[in-house]
Amino acid sequence: MSGTSIPIIPVKAGPAIEGDGMGCHAGGETLLAAARSAGKSEVLAQYAKDYPKRENAGPHDQPQSMCPAFGSLRVGLRMRRTATILSGSACCVYGLTFTSHFYGARRSVGYVPFNSESLVTGKLFEDIREAVHAQADPAKLDAIVIINLCVPTASGVPLQILPKSINGVRIIGIDVPGFGVPTHAEAKDVLTGAMLRYARDEILAGPVAAPRQGRQALPTLTLLGEMFPADPMGIAQMIAPMGIAVGTVAPTREWRELYAALDGAAVAAIHPFYTASIREFEAAGRPIVGSAPVGVDGTHDWLGAVGQAMGISHALVDTARNQSLGAIRGVLSQQKIHGRITLSGYEGSELLVGRLLVECGADLRYVGSACPATPWNAHDAEWLKSKGVQVQFRASLENDLDALHEYQPQLAIGTTPVVQAAKEASVPSLYFTNLISARPLMGVAGAGSLIQVVNAAIGNQARFNTMKAFFGGVGQGDEAGVWEEVPRPFPEFRKDNRRQNEKQAKKRKAEEMS
Repeated sequence: MSGTSIPIIPVKAGPAIEGDGMGCHAGGETLLAAARSAGKSEVLAQYAKDYPKRENAGPHDQPQSMCPAFGSLRVGLRMRRTATILSGSACCVYGLTFTSHFYGARRSVGYVPFNSESLVTGKLFEDIREAVHAQADPAKLDAIVIINLCVPTASGVPLQILPKSINGVRIIGIDVPGFGVPTHAEAKDVLTGAMLRYARDEILAGPVAAPRQGRQALPTLTLLGEMFPADPMGIAQMIAPMGIAVGTVAPTREWRELYAALDGAAVAAIHPFYTASIREFEAAGRPIVGSAPVGVDGTHDWLGAVGQAMGISHALVDTARNQSLGAIRGVLSQQKIHGRITLSGYEGSELLVGRLLVECGADLRYVGSACPATPWNAHDAEWLKSKGVQVQFRASLENDLDALHEYQPQLAIGTTPVVQAAKEASVPSLYFTNLISARPLMGVAGAGSLIQVVNAAIGNQARFNTMKAFFGGVGQGDEAGVWEEVPRPFPEFRKDNRRQNEKQAKKRKAEEMS
């Protein structure tokens, strides 16, 4: 054996999933194959249809967002009298619960642990059933949500055969694997759609509970998508002259609100990626309206679409338009955004923010959304493209960074890694989720709020220049860290090490061939 070594030949992993914390590292294709062979083909086919990935996108066919299951977990944690139980690898559960509490959850998350034996023998499903029965207290809960993460989904753990209710508590079992649901935004739709389907079946079966505040006297418009709390109130003021009212916002905060959402005369898909939820509303005979009342053009078109969907006369639609558009034009005439901007995010409202930025005067060059193109954001995409804006659906981090380098913006609005890259390049930047989504976008309030924060950020360029001049070169490359003296480079060592590495590589290749 002298002078030779036994070659290590990697073996392609099979579809089997083994062990807690091991199978989740097998890769998306392996997990997907395992899930299909374990009886999850139907649910995965529906996910592929509802949440299509990019075609021919190479290694980045799926955007880089947080674990998709967080979206479903968030929806459940925001609802009253609703408990959530996770089934998945311990590392995944830890990350999800940490993120949930970081975002303000005020309740515990249930967890059913497993190991290789309980997973393979089916004991995990029995453990889940026992946990659901133990938690099903109708005095405390309306519903229990059980979420299969990647490994239980790939192993075929059959949540669909759990009882539909226990002691009057509804049981909602869903699979939310990272290899089947592209983003956490769309995972919100997975649970919302499942709850709407359950609630619709209850309505068809007989009388259901009225909303806590009672039914509206006027026809109502259901709003679909998580919004800043002031936006539904702003929309209510805009549509009031048409003789209609804002109803429930879905995802809802309580089970009985699902009935009110389905009771609306029409549904406004403010966030356009709720495909499963829209399917339930359409099954209930409710027309769907895309886009949102942002800016002058957006508000004009949206009010017209709502009026048409709800059978409102042209005269009342014009009255509503005159009331809202005059005020928005007033705000836009007093202040403008002056600057070149790139925009990206994974919340699903990126195109709406882009429209508003353009109407506020911004030189917007790029809008990237991790969410897909749908019939309900097609109008927004066409409008942005007509203004010379590049629109990228299913945008990857690489797409967003390419736009940053290509367009050299004066302000980058984006996800955490995009903001980090922009700041390293001394470009002012804003985190989309915390600084843009967390403010009103609709009507007068949206225009005024966005202009203020964007202009303030662009105005920080001088501070970035000062910091770059002061800290320039510190903490980069070989000089990263804390040093008493500036490290001296030794380029000859680099060359020698490179030669040694190349020599070793050639030797290994020769040994493999022999």
